[in-house]
Order: sequence, then C-alpha cells, then structure tokens
Amino acid sequence: MTPLVLTGAGVSIEDVAAVARNAGKVEVTPMVIENLGKARKVLDDAAAGGQHIYGLNTGLGANLGTAVEGDAGAFQRQLLDGRGAAVGETLPVQMVRAAMFARIAMLAAGGSGLSPHVFTALVDALNASVHPAMPSLGSIGAGDLVLMTAIAHTLIGEGDADYQGRRMPSAKALMMARLAPVSLAPKDGLSLINASAVSTGAGALALVDALSVLNQQQQAGALTMEALGANRTILDPRLHQARPGACQQVAAKALRELLARDDAPAPTTIQDPLSIRCMPSIHGALIQAIDHARLAVEIELNAAADNPLVLAEDGLVLSTGNFHTASLALAFETLGLAIAQCAAASAARFIQLTGSTRHGLPKYLSPVGGASAGFVPLQKTVTAILAAIRHKANPVMLDFLPVSEGVEDHATQTPLAVAKCAEMIVLWRRLIAFELMAAAQAVDLRQGLTLAPATGAIHAAIRAHVPTLREDRPLGTNADALHAVLADGYWRPAVHQTLLV
Repeated sequence: MTPLVLTGAGVSIEDVAAVARNAGKVEVTPMVIENLGKARKVLDDAAAGGQHIYGLNTGLGANLGTAVEGDAGAFQRQLLDGRGAAVGETLPVQMVRAAMFARIAMLAAGGSGLSPHVFTALVDALNASVHPAMPSLGSIGAGDLVLMTAIAHTLIGEGDADYQGRRMPSAKALMMARLAPVSLAPKDGLSLINASAVSTGAGALALVDALSVLNQQQQAGALTMEALGANRTILDPRLHQARPGACQQVAAKALRELLARDDAPAPTTIQDPLSIRCMPSIHGALIQAIDHARLAVEIELNAAADNPLVLAEDGLVLSTGNFHTASLALAFETLGLAIAQCAAASAARFIQLTGSTRHGLPKYLSPVGGASAGFVPLQKTVTAILAAIRHKANPVMLDFLPVSEGVEDHATQTPLAVAKCAEMIVLWRRLIAFELMAAAQAVDLRQGLTLAPATGAIHAAIRAHVPTLREDRPLGTNADALHAVLADGYWRPAVHQTLLV
C-alpha cells in the first residue's frame, strides 16, 4: 500500500480507515516538520520572555494559577502521570491506530509547539505498529487527554503497548521495533494529549461503516420493493424535485438504479406502507446526517486543536478552547437519531414481509403453512434489536458535571456519543440482514417473478450464504451468518449504483 503523505491538510475519514484498519503507513512532507520547528521557536521565545503559558510554566485545570518551579521538562512527565486516570478495557488496536493517526494529522496542521523530534517519534511508532494499551473510559469530551496519556507514556517508554500481537512494557516494544524513547521538552506532554483525537479517530471509523451499511440498506429496501410488488412511482424524480427534502433526490436516484429494468412491472397498489413509500425521505435524511458528521470529523482531522495555540506567523501563544468538540458530539447525536429512524423503517418492512397475507404472500413466509413458524419468530428478535437501537439513540451530550473546582464546568461527552453511534451501526446492520433474508424468501415464493439485474444480483448474493426456507429451521443462525458477511467486507453483489455520500 502506498504511504499516506501528510501535508497539514486534506485528511479524510477514508484515510483514517486505511491507516487504522489496513496498517497503512504515514509519511510527512518536509514543510510540516519545518512549520513545527517554527512554532516550537515561537513557544520557547515566549516562555523565555516571561509569558505565562498554560501547561508549560503553569499547572493545569484548577492549578492554572500555580507556577511550575524547577525543570519544566520534568513537569511534562509529572503532567502525564497525574492524568493517567483512564480505566476499563483497552481499546481495540484499530481504534488506537485511528487515535494516533488523528493526533498526527492534527499536529501536522501546525500550532501545537510540539518538538519536531517528538512528532517524528509518534509517526515512527504508528508506522512500526507499536500500539499503546489505551483504557477506554475517562474522557468526557473536553479533550480526550486522560485517554491520550497512554500514547504519550508509550513514547517515553512507560506503560504498556501491543506489538506483534503481544502486550508488553512500552520500553520493550520500542526496543523490539528499533525505536528509542523520547525526551519531552516543555509543553510536549500537553501537546501530545490535549486534543480530541480518540473521538475524532473513532468517529471517522464509524462514518466509514455507516456509509457501507447505508448502501446495504438501499439494497435491502430495493429487494423488499421487488418482493412486495411495491409502487415504483414513488421514485419518480419529479416527485423529489417538487419537494427537495434532505438528500432524498440522491436516495431516490440510487433506488431507481437498483430497480432499473427494461420491462418494469405495472404498480399493483396505489400506495404502499410508509416504510416503503417514504424510503427516499428516510434514507435522504440519513445521508444528510452522514454528510454533516463527515464535515465535523474532517474539520477536526485537519485543524489545530491545541491549547495553548501557537500562531507562528504572528509570534503569539494564546489560550483557546479548540479542543472542545460540541459540534462533533451534536453531529453524532443527530446521526444516531437518523440511523434509528432508518433502522425502524427496516424493521417495519420486515414485519410487512413476514406478517399477514395481505401482500399475497404465504403467512409467515412459510412454504408449508399449517403450524409452521416460518419467519414470524424473528419478529421478536427484530423488535429486541430495534429497542436496543432506540435506547442508544437517547442523547448523552448534556450528561456532565463541573469538575476541577469548576474550572472545567462544561463537557460534550463526544467519545460516548461516537461510541454509542458505532454500536447502533452494528445493530442496524443486523436488521438489514433480517430484511434481506425475508425479502429473498418472499421473492422465492412469488411464482414467475422477474427481478431487475441489480436486485437479481442482490438475491443471488443472499442465496450464496442463506438457502431458501423450505421447512422450519433455526433462522437465527442464518441471520448471524449473513450479518458476518455484511460486516466483514465479503458482501459483493454485482451491483453498480450511485455512491450515496
């Protein structure tokens, strides 16, 4: 894989996924290192001139008014030790890599004052796959510094790290990777940790997953329309031009492409249930939410989110609140609600497919009838999954307490907002597996039904993993198998459709 070259701008959520999940390497342009050096000089000159600089020659939080006496470099190690308060299970390696890369991207934008050799050490650790053991609990979204201390500790040879599939002391991991621990100059410790890199990296990964699942949802919805003989006039572009709701024209276009055929069947109904008839509106709202969250994440990835911030061109060091991510938290709260809406519609379509006979399908999609359970027991599972999604859709960004003697009296809970959104995406994909299975069964039960090329390919992809139901069997096992295919990147029906975002 070609290394990703950082210039200080233009980093995308796809870049994060490539580095975090595919072990992508990172390179940095000489200009980035030069700009880091300029900012470092401005910082050192300001400190030498007697300026009080937060986290360099002052304490943090409630200790803001306390001057740092003695070795300011040694204070950076004290600063890291004092904020090593994270607990809980360690984050998966891909999440740690996402956080490391996000912090590197932010630092490359300039303004931190971080010593260039420390920046280079962080890049080298990522490229060598030295992954700090980062506990998952402790950040309230006013920067992720409590979690980020794990990265800084590893760079100085303290704490634990994962290397070549084994957990070991960081000093040993660095040695095995032929890297050396770094020494920290004044403010270097704070520059490494005082950012929302965990939230931003995790958010990027969640969005990449959301895009994948959204396209799978469109495919499931299209196959359901085929299975139920739905009225396709709802996709007429003139309808969506008449009321150009949030991205619904994009969603309708993608569904039209999935259903496109030379001999489109005549409508069998005047109008269908809302979960079908309003699919472009529901999916369009989700597309807009993903778009907005992408913007919020990519702003963070390419921004100087430091406090204090070095304005090298102006020779200034100023205190900021740039680490605070209210807009990022709000974007993921909104995305979670949009996902919940979409998931609820998928569940409703599953109930339509597997319920009564009013759509001309055998009861419970059972080909044998009688006392056969068919697909109807899965309605309970679908309801349980939807309830879990709805629970996670409840907002959390207002749940905080004033801390640090009231100095830090506002927080965003961004890590929690992102984490629960990511969990919703996993559950939503499970619902899509159920809808795909039910739609494929309904197609099989409709004698003589001809599918569009794209929906035919979707049906074939399902049948490659889940056989037609001919008598009662444990369908939960089939749903698990199909979900694994959807989640692991093995779902590749021969479908050409518009990329939604």
